[in-house]
Amino acid sequence: MFSSVAPLARLNPFHAPHLQLLQDGARKRPDPAEPPSSRRSLAAAALAEEEYSCEYGSLKFYALCGFGGVLSCGLTHTAVVPLDLVKCRIQVNPQKYRSIFNGFSVTVKEDGVRGLAKGWAPTFYGYSMQGLCKFGFYEVFKVLYGNLLGEENAYLWRTSLYLAASASAEFFADIALAPMEAAKVRIQTQPGYANTLRQAAPKMFAEEGVWAFYKGVVPLWMRQIPYTMMKFACFERTVEALYKYVVPKPRSECSKPEQLVVTFVAGYIAGVFCAIVSHPADSVVSVLNKEKGSSASQVLVRLGFKGVWKGLFARIIMIGTLTALQWFIYDSVKVYFRLPRPPPPEMPESLKKKLGLTE
Repeated sequence: MFSSVAPLARLNPFHAPHLQLLQDGARKRPDPAEPPSSRRSLAAAALAEEEYSCEYGSLKFYALCGFGGVLSCGLTHTAVVPLDLVKCRIQVNPQKYRSIFNGFSVTVKEDGVRGLAKGWAPTFYGYSMQGLCKFGFYEVFKVLYGNLLGEENAYLWRTSLYLAASASAEFFADIALAPMEAAKVRIQTQPGYANTLRQAAPKMFAEEGVWAFYKGVVPLWMRQIPYTMMKFACFERTVEALYKYVVPKPRSECSKPEQLVVTFVAGYIAGVFCAIVSHPADSVVSVLNKEKGSSASQVLVRLGFKGVWKGLFARIIMIGTLTALQWFIYDSVKVYFRLPRPPPPEMPESLKKKLGLTE
């Protein structure tokens, strides 16, 4: 699929020409002896080579985007394991763990400070694989769907494009995440079941076979696909709005640190909405992986409307921070490896002419 997508990347409606992304100071003075067309071609090639480490839509581009996803998801989710542990325990045992602060207090009292790190290994491995698929495939599907729609329709329907690309990417990402997520929840919510991934995985396989690792994949899709659709679409449109209405100068005139600040703010705004959209399904996943023989529909009925919102405040704090940091890390990886970072999309000239917006 990569080989078929790469040649189309140059036509991607969200891909700005290399010269548009370069600072004026990097441009070379033309040689009067050279023909204008030759000078433009040579200048574009030289500047592109100097500015970027690879071509937009190339295999290297997608691979490095996937690596950025590994870092952004794996590191951030592992960093908030204590908060995630308390959140899961509030969801499955609200009588014992009544709030965030009470949950931390009870956990430290029973398991010590080290108990707050339970489940770090499956969290790190699981969400690293999820990040690889989520961010890597999102870039693939965004280019693929954008070229299928065409330049004008891709601009007009860009929110739908973001939603479709992120949903497609998350479908595969959750298959990669499911085994480790199941082990993590067992370790965190079943006292005495297992303390490490090495203890939990063989025990789960012996009790329920391979199904133990994938019985939560459908609830994961229910939780993660809406979450990821909101995460990417809200982020993309928030970045667009910030540069249009808040940031006092175009992105091309902003320094790299200034651009990363915009990325962080947009990521946090997206994260709050992500937490609200995906929380009911997250509650079902937590209870489902704790209980044997239950189905997602049974758990949903038993929890009821009020029950599925337990732990929402903790999740908003966790997911808001996570999402902001993930986008910040991901964009920083792009900056570090000098990957193409097209600016927010602008209306194509052909569409402006059709709408009578040009002279």
